Amino acid sequence: MTYGNGGGDAHVVVKDVTMAYGSNVLMRDLTFEIGRGDIFFIIGGSGSGKSTMLRHMLGLKAAAKGEIRIGGELVTADPEEMRGMLRRFGVLYQSGALWSALTLRENVSVPLEKFTALDADEIARLASLKLALVGLAGFEDYYPSEISGGMQKRAGLARAMALDPEILFVDEPSAGLDPLSSRRLDELILELRDSLGATVVIVSHELPSIFGIGTNCVFLDAETKTMIATGNPAYLRDHSEHPTVRRFLNRGDYQE
Repeated sequence: MTYGNGGGDAHVVVKDVTMAYGSNVLMRDLTFEIGRGDIFFIIGGSGSGKSTMLRHMLGLKAAAKGEIRIGGELVTADPEEMRGMLRRFGVLYQSGALWSALTLRENVSVPLEKFTALDADEIARLASLKLALVGLAGFEDYYPSEISGGMQKRAGLARAMALDPEILFVDEPSAGLDPLSSRRLDELILELRDSLGATVVIVSHELPSIFGIGTNCVFLDAETKTMIATGNPAYLRDHSEHPTVRRFLNRGDYQE
């Protein structure tokens, strides 16, 4: 195993986890920690189970073996057991996953309506504030179809941060975005992490994001069906003992 820099108190602990679909094992022997305040990337090639790992952390799929703890609490696939924990999570899906029939303000209001006792005026005010934080002031009454893909991602981020979560899960944030929009989204994630003190867990293969904002990462390898490195991305790029990791992090002509 290769270790780099990173650290802080463990916020997420993955211990001896096997991910499987029936008898088909996707990944085995996954053991790593995510420190509080980390911007932690789950990386690896196609078919390595990156998004599946995110689903396990969210309790959407049970591990075939092992356990995941967040803030010391065991993650399960039981919605009732997870209800209190989910209140502390924010999730930004790859597509943005906005409801097309709702305005941006209404989209951001949904978690506030579901998990708080605030009245309608307070919810509307907070939703507008969250949209302003991601640069969408003045777009509160727009529908998702009326704005660009990058703006939809930012609106999705506003909704994910509506409850001031302690941990934010992000699935392929740069998917479908041009480089400038992708960089702006990375900057927003960094700003929100710093202002809220949240831990951020991101699935991505985009090197500019991984090196630009990542503090730590785990590499899932589809060939060996296990993790083969964990640590600071730049450290792994230059010092990993695994050629697969070095090739992945040195691919193309990307320069920091």
